[in-house]
Amino acid sequence: MSINTLPAHCSEQNFSQLLAQKNLVMVDAYATWCEPCKMLDEILVELDTRMKGSIEILKFDVDEQTALAEAFGIRSVPTLMVFRKGELCWRMAGFKLAHELQAELERIAAGT
Repeated sequence: MSINTLPAHCSEQNFSQLLAQKNLVMVDAYATWCEPCKMLDEILVELDTRMKGSIEILKFDVDEQTALAEAFGIRSVPTLMVFRKGELCWRMAGFKLAHELQAELERIAAGT
């Protein structure tokens, strides 16, 4: 599996619709020039495999989707955001390992 098999990149036009498709959605705000963003791609692939479809993982390039970046106040990349039932419930700049992100997502899904 590669990052290209993850759901399509989101845009301002389809963002709300894509958030509504799953109970739990992680959004990766990235930039193509960002080395940590590239490292996070593999972690997201692993996380997608570990979570077996219980979470939707979306991405958007902050340089191409400036309105989304501005709407969420993205000041550094990568920035990960998690939405539960369409509401932003967790956010962090930087990255964690797949098992750390999985534990965070499981905590969020449990509502704690």
